[in-house]
Amino acid sequence: MKAILIVALGGATGSVLRYMMGLFIAQICPLYLYIATLLVNIIGCFLIGCAFAWFMLRPDVPDFTRLLLMTGFLGGFTTFSTFSLDALRLLTDGHALQAFVYMGVTLVGGLLATWLGITLIKFSW
Repeated sequence: MKAILIVALGGATGSVLRYMMGLFIAQICPLYLYIATLLVNIIGCFLIGCAFAWFMLRPDVPDFTRLLLMTGFLGGFTTFSTFSLDALRLLTDGHALQAFVYMGVTLVGGLLATWLGITLIKFSW
């Protein structure tokens, strides 16, 4: 139960920060939605790379810190960072085929699932 609360706290914080970045970027750029998403994804990927490397170098860091920062905060901020880390780990572990299948299925599957959801709701109302 403690782990769930830690992930929830980090996730809520990451989600709020993502929302606030969208509001901030809306004041600067009229295409704020896409630029905000792009920036959040790139920043999240950078941060998860830093966190992953730091945790690898510091195995003494408690598990709750990893849960709070990586699963919670970065998971709430952007799941794209987790996707990127998973794909990169597959590649660096010598599983190139699985990595490219994972990336392709995630991208194409995500787009198709979004289209299907829109289509089902649009035509069922």
